[in-house]
Amino acid sequence: MSTEKIKNEKNNNARQAWMATLARTSTDTLQNLIDDTGVEVNYTMPRPPEIGLCMVRGKMGGNGQRFNLGEMTVTRCVVQLEDNTAGISYVLGRDRRHAELAAVADALLINGSMNESVLSPMNESIQKKRQVRAEAVASTKVDFFTLVRGEN
Repeated sequence: MSTEKIKNEKNNNARQAWMATLARTSTDTLQNLIDDTGVEVNYTMPRPPEIGLCMVRGKMGGNGQRFNLGEMTVTRCVVQLEDNTAGISYVLGRDRRHAELAAVADALLINGSMNESVLSPMNESIQKKRQVRAEAVASTKVDFFTLVRGEN
């Protein structure tokens, strides 16, 4: 594998990670994050926030057949900064402002006006929320193999 391809793959993985973080971060936090850069952000929207649907697929067990579970609402947006850096976002739900701010933050991360390290507190917050939810779900788990059948 060429060094150029490896570099592009690392950049893509980093971008996927920060786009996932931006999509899960609240609108207010994104606004504060952009304001804290100290850069005046001027942009156009070649593709303003659009609300649409995407199909969610499921799979039973580790090797079951895939099936269409249902549709989910998604909002997408593309912004272009003055330096022609394009940022994109896809967020769950119908929050147009969230999609716009996530796309702006994506563009700022691409052109270097914002450092990836500012996303660390958001990642920690997301992980804490996941852990709290996992603990709540785990408390309702039933182990059917320990139940007694009640035969006499």
